[in-house]
Amino acid sequence: MKNILKSAAHILFKLLALPIYCLFWLLSLVGSADGLFSSFGQFFSLFPGMFGVYLRAAFYRFAMTYCDNDVVVGFGTLFSQQDTEIYSGTYIGPQCNIGKSTINRNCLIGSGVHILSGKGQHNFDDINTPLKDQGGKFEKVTIGEDSWLGNGSIIMASVGKKCVVAAGSVVVNEVPDYAIVAGNPAKIIRSREV
Repeated sequence: MKNILKSAAHILFKLLALPIYCLFWLLSLVGSADGLFSSFGQFFSLFPGMFGVYLRAAFYRFAMTYCDNDVVVGFGTLFSQQDTEIYSGTYIGPQCNIGKSTINRNCLIGSGVHILSGKGQHNFDDINTPLKDQGGKFEKVTIGEDSWLGNGSIIMASVGKKCVVAAGSVVVNEVPDYAIVAGNPAKIIRSREV
């Protein structure tokens, strides 16, 4: 019975989100899709409780590269890039800021986590050109299945499967599967493999 009610709720919220997604799609024909995606995401981030969880999942299912029905995206969480994938069983806590990424199944992402679109988003080599005009390169960061990113961590490189990133850590280099990392910059403190 619980699964039937959950499926009915997903359908209902998709119907609620569909007109707003249609508006997003029409506007993206004449404007920046990522800029609009970020703006619409800010709007959806403001709905509290389970209503907000279901509504966000419904909109992102339409608007992202991929978003499974079985995800929880917390209040105040913002996405900046449409080319984002979130797979089933993933929990994303409140107040996160997530760029271009793939978040695999059963991940736990604590509150206030920032997943940047790589570590090369801003060039700064030319001192005669303002920083804001130097551009950069956006890369898709992958979070491996069944990994946990602790509160306030900053992720600039891919994290392997079944990893733990300690709260407040700054990940600047790729993290191998099963690693537990901590610190700034994050270093491996041990492996979860036995």
